[in-house]
Amino acid sequence: MSDQPLILGIETSCDETGVGLVRGTTLLANAVASSVDEHVRFGGVVPEVASRAHLEAMVPTLQRALSEAGASLGDVDAVAVTAGPGLAGALMVGVSAAKALAVALDKPLYGVNHLVGHVAAEQLENGPLTEPVVALLVSGGHTEILLVEDIATSATLLGQTLDDAAGEAFDKVARLIGLKYPGGPNIQRAAEEGDPAAIRFPRGLTSQRDLERHRYDFSFSGLKTAVARWVETAEREGRAVPVADVAAGFQEAVADVLTRKAVLACQERGISTMVLAGGVAANARLRDLTRERCAAAGIELRQPRFSLCTDNGAMIAALGAAVVERGLPPSSLDFASDSSLPVTQVLVG
Repeated sequence: MSDQPLILGIETSCDETGVGLVRGTTLLANAVASSVDEHVRFGGVVPEVASRAHLEAMVPTLQRALSEAGASLGDVDAVAVTAGPGLAGALMVGVSAAKALAVALDKPLYGVNHLVGHVAAEQLENGPLTEPVVALLVSGGHTEILLVEDIATSATLLGQTLDDAAGEAFDKVARLIGLKYPGGPNIQRAAEEGDPAAIRFPRGLTSQRDLERHRYDFSFSGLKTAVARWVETAEREGRAVPVADVAAGFQEAVADVLTRKAVLACQERGISTMVLAGGVAANARLRDLTRERCAAAGIELRQPRFSLCTDNGAMIAALGAAVVERGLPPSSLDFASDSSLPVTQVLVG
């Protein structure tokens, strides 16, 4: 057996209860319980419902992860948990569980950043990162370009969305064209039957003037409004709304802006490796276009498998493993979860 420590990771930032077990960059278990079905009728995540679901799922998910890894709690060397950002109530469930485990097992506890965890997940796919890297992080609540110089200690925010995150825009546009929550997978399925060139929607913050002020930033509120106006006009004129074409055109606009700016960041910073991470990174068109543009620019693209893109405990364990490897001090047992934890803070004290 490897002499690397066994790290238990817990993730409860939104609507997935995740527990993972990792040694170094080797994935041993990744158990996830999602409450997404409970939120469908509300058209989005209800924080109180998510928190209760975490409470109910925590112990069974922990047991499933240990069984998958063929391990017991006594084998665990350290506990890592998402300290933020995320939904306040949901975060508290995970942090409380992690603290209880750390005390009961007499093991060190590490409160880590959820967003940097998404980047760390890639190490479970292809081994340690050759840093620095540019990370394009695209999830339900966050859309950011990060410069990661050291996965355990240093993440610099280069650009971010000024309004809706890409995932939020997917959910809102899905509702506009009659598709169910969650919007991402439903828009992708509809877009497969559509023509991405049939309707050209605007690309936010890509004019020369915008690039001077918001070079690596994003804006999706205007795109969402453009889709709404297009649909309203079609309905007012008595035309059937071509859902597949609208979905394909919207998806193409999002993928175009995301990939264009991420590649630009790599080129201007002299970075030869990009990591595509986060829940929306599971979108097939985004993955394909990122791969195409990175190849054309001579940039190595690294991206985790689909199961490691969405929120999971394995990514938190992976980040915890990197922190432990650097010999950084554990978090104090009285640290509080932080729903707005900045991405620049990898580890809480």
